[in-house]
Amino acid sequence: MKKYFVLVFFLLLTGMSLGQQRYDLIIVGGGASGTAAGIAAGRLGTQTLIIESTPWLGGMLTSAGVSAIDGNHRLPSGIWGEFKSKLEIHYGGPDKLSTGWVSNTLFEPKVGNEILQKMAAEVPSLSVTFESDWESAEYKEGLWTVVFSKGGKKTTVQAPILIDATELGDVAASQNLPYRLGMDARAEIGEEFAPEMANDIVQDLTLVATLQDYGPGVDKTIPRPDNYDPQEFACACAHADPITDNAPTLDCGKMLDYGKLPNGKYMINWPNCGNDHYVNLVELSPEERALEIEKAKQTTLRFVYYIQNELGFSHLGLAEDEYPTADDLPMIPYHRESRRYHGMVDFTLPFVRTPYAAPSPLYRTGVAVGDYTIDHHHKKNLDAPAIDFIKIRVPSYNVPLGALVPKDHPALILAEKSISVSNIVNGASRLQPVVLGIGHAAGVLATVALEEKKPLQEVSIRKVQEKLLGQGAFIMPFLDMNPSQPHFSSMQKAGAAGIFKGEGVPYLWANQTWFYPDRLATEFEVVDGLRPLYPELKDFWGASGDYLTGARLLAFLQMIQKDLTEKEIQNLWKETQLEGEFLSNSVLNRKEVSVILDRTLGFFEKEISWKGNFVD
Repeated sequence: MKKYFVLVFFLLLTGMSLGQQRYDLIIVGGGASGTAAGIAAGRLGTQTLIIESTPWLGGMLTSAGVSAIDGNHRLPSGIWGEFKSKLEIHYGGPDKLSTGWVSNTLFEPKVGNEILQKMAAEVPSLSVTFESDWESAEYKEGLWTVVFSKGGKKTTVQAPILIDATELGDVAASQNLPYRLGMDARAEIGEEFAPEMANDIVQDLTLVATLQDYGPGVDKTIPRPDNYDPQEFACACAHADPITDNAPTLDCGKMLDYGKLPNGKYMINWPNCGNDHYVNLVELSPEERALEIEKAKQTTLRFVYYIQNELGFSHLGLAEDEYPTADDLPMIPYHRESRRYHGMVDFTLPFVRTPYAAPSPLYRTGVAVGDYTIDHHHKKNLDAPAIDFIKIRVPSYNVPLGALVPKDHPALILAEKSISVSNIVNGASRLQPVVLGIGHAAGVLATVALEEKKPLQEVSIRKVQEKLLGQGAFIMPFLDMNPSQPHFSSMQKAGAAGIFKGEGVPYLWANQTWFYPDRLATEFEVVDGLRPLYPELKDFWGASGDYLTGARLLAFLQMIQKDLTEKEIQNLWKETQLEGEFLSNSVLNRKEVSVILDRTLGFFEKEISWKGNFVD
């Protein structure tokens, strides 16, 4: 009996089920998006299986060693916010994570994996099979059949929905779904900064290294790698701020402190004459990929030797307790780019730069948020066309749900970096917290599709967004609110309906969009925001630019709901614990109006199309 309980505990800890072969959802890939998708779907009761090739969860955050988070420090959305909070608890506060200058959140990869595995193990509906390689996926008569191998044994599992959370979009490719790869042509994608002609050039990848400070007098210098030439890295210590364009300074300590982690460790993921490596291995065979990844590994080992031997940091050696690998290097490379599939919508630059003036209001369909600037790595490929990314300044943004839904498949969801996004915008959507958000949305989308018993193309976007808000996720990139605060959901809904528009600001490496909850609302902006939803207000021109009072708001609401009374609003005011009381002469702010509109009109029940237009 004791052995039985030990076995059950082990299976629960590793996320493995006891012989279950049929699931509601199969996720291929336990990287950033796959892990988030599994946790989100499982928490909603969806019986989910993650098939992961490594012994870890987290992908680029952990298995690839990119444990310095790019962006979303003030957008703690959903599972990303929960993961960040658990890191803060583990290390003793947010200040303990701000160890390197590239990020506000740096951590040891193994700690990130431990946290994600614990989060996954606490979800009864989620199973994970580690060190498992998917071999085939077939969709027939409304059911996926997936075969994977583990330890020489093949297993077949089935589910009605599948999420492709692989690093390079390999499952969707096996279904012959069309995709883009490399840089888009300017005329084709409609982006003025894109090159005139398309090409197959992807971003550089990196085989990261994690170094450990072993203390003064300790020599951890690795053997001199083959083909080592110090000139390859001669400009590594020259660093200029690409925002201010200050002159480069030769500071090798600053170069290393870029990725300084807690407990005396360093993330070596350096683009300037460092260990970025160019290869487009997306369409190569597994054997060819392995050969190219070995070349990337050798690039990193040469750079590590340069740091130790030429720069004098011989006391910094490969961290010996970080990864479950023989060579003390990460299990996978950091892939910055993947296949990009054709979705219900294309997420392109106009929807990021000017969301309210874009060709369609995709912002209304948002399901994940990001604030990091568009960032591309092309320094190791001299044939890459020059693109002035410094000029492509953007506010914070949200990712439309339609970018996760392929045009040509009813039951396959796109995740990780394989969503329907342009090459340029991928430079922002590829970053860790955004990919976690994409995965979170993918898991919720799968659950809604199962509940509604509909193909993905027919799901209710608003239901997906409602469930995301219920799990503490942002659907609008407003940094001046937080899921833990009262009325967060109502303000997010008001923003996603376009009733109140945010103000976007391109700002250094943490772009911004402000809602301004305490700003006084005007009559005109409220009526104008409601006009697209309610035909009663379509031709109404009796709203001024004056600040909105309680009496005027009631008058506008009664044009839509004739039997609404002031007493009902006063009761709602108390129920929702808004400050003070609702009076006819009270001047109302955006937060207060958002709450009242949400509770009286239920405007979020108005469905929208994939392009963000309201539908009858």
